[in-house]
Amino acid sequence: MSDKIEILPVELEGEKNKFIEFPYSFYKSDKNWVEPLRFDVKNNLNEKKNPFYQHSKIKLWLATKNGETAGRIAGIINDNHNKFHNDKTGFFGFFECINDKNAAKMLFDKAAEFAKENGMDTLRGPMNPSTNDECGLLIDGFNKPPVMLMPYNPEYYAGLLEDYGFVKAKDLLAFWIDKEVSKDENMMGKLRRVSDIVLKKENITIRNVNLKDFKNEVQKIREVYNDAWELNWGFVPMTEDEFNFIADNLKLVVDPDYIEFAEINGKPVGFSLALPDVNQAIKGLNGKLFPFGFIKFLLNKKKINQLRVIIMGVKKEYHRKGIDAVFYRNIINTAVKKGLKGAEISWILEDNYAMKQTTEKLGAKVYKIYRIYDKLI
Repeated sequence: MSDKIEILPVELEGEKNKFIEFPYSFYKSDKNWVEPLRFDVKNNLNEKKNPFYQHSKIKLWLATKNGETAGRIAGIINDNHNKFHNDKTGFFGFFECINDKNAAKMLFDKAAEFAKENGMDTLRGPMNPSTNDECGLLIDGFNKPPVMLMPYNPEYYAGLLEDYGFVKAKDLLAFWIDKEVSKDENMMGKLRRVSDIVLKKENITIRNVNLKDFKNEVQKIREVYNDAWELNWGFVPMTEDEFNFIADNLKLVVDPDYIEFAEINGKPVGFSLALPDVNQAIKGLNGKLFPFGFIKFLLNKKKINQLRVIIMGVKKEYHRKGIDAVFYRNIINTAVKKGLKGAEISWILEDNYAMKQTTEKLGAKVYKIYRIYDKLI
């Protein structure tokens, strides 16, 4: 008797719970998977709470094999992406699947049908749900847990996608920089000299974020972000509501010592955002902070010993002036002072040569690669 695979649309609350819960059992024996906090996952998929869905739509499906949950996928239409890039790209995301080509094919078929029904000619992913969130499929670097807001998946996923006809659209690189770089006096001396010259020549002042004026600070970050990344592949400007939504989610874990503005005459021209890797604190909580997880979280938080450098943005007119060197110098100095072992710098587009060159000069090395895939439909 052959296996019976079914694909079911997620329409009821109970089905949505199954969609959210599937990874928690699927990855149970994988020592590198970090269980996301359930309320974060729920908020991300909540069409009333997440402002992404003010301009975009999502449809969810579950796969079952002989009556047991075997996979899941979301089809996503990101109207802001298509307006900004003037193309017809549909997306898939939140993909998880057992190692079964038929189950994966049937899930991809649903996402492709949804995209076609909405006038799209390409299916791209994974996006959860956009480039402003978790995105990409891990294709290299499976030996370490993911840092915060970076995806993780089994090695066989790439085979499932490529078997279906997906091809590489772009690779996203994650670099690791070790605390040992701070002992390289030649490199650190050069970084200090360049930073001093840049600050003096451009009349730049550097300051840390003011969390007491959080709302206004977030808008300044958004202003730089939407300008600095405008020309990047896959970039979609964030609305004010989207930016506030993400900022509010991160507020609990920020350390103002790692968030800096570069200003000229009081106006922001760049900013740098690094966050303590909160994944180290939530691992082992099974996605639950309450009732007892919160105490464990607070204890684990004290043991966090690495960062994720998420964003280093400079407005276009101030590109190539060396402002990023100042940010890197300050992050390294602060991290060493706080006794951290290192940081992941992620993600950087494979063809962002300027950023790659700067990062490599610091002694950082690529240690994980994530891939975005495309398929013409």
